[in-house]
Amino acid sequence: MTLTSFYPVLCTDRIARSRDFYTRYLDFTVTFEADWYVSLRRDTGPGYELALLDSGHPTLPEPYRRPVQGMLLNFEVADVDAEWRRLVETEGLRPELGLRSEDFGQRHFILADPNGVLIDVITPVAPSPEFAAHYTGS
Repeated sequence: MTLTSFYPVLCTDRIARSRDFYTRYLDFTVTFEADWYVSLRRDTGPGYELALLDSGHPTLPEPYRRPVQGMLLNFEVADVDAEWRRLVETEGLRPELGLRSEDFGQRHFILADPNGVLIDVITPVAPSPEFAAHYTGS
């Protein structure tokens, strides 16, 4: 399979609130918008995209017409501490997990979008020797 694009589509009953969250706080811009679907793209980076789909829309098979659950999106950034200051201290977003460094090689914090999708903001750091042995090097 040769991919020409890959992006998550979040099923939601909060299209407008979700669009506003991703454009205001995570620097996405709207590239297409209807009342049932919004396509978002980052102007920086290698084509980062995200879409929002009304969870009741008939384009979804009927048994799957429900809002997203159990989703975690990782956003790797150059300076997680700066993003903490911007998003939590300045913008006032409530963290679901406070800023901390993990032995497995991440400094991160977690927010939630309007749907309960977790946004894990991460800067890689050196793992502890115990976890370093688990990395394959590829």
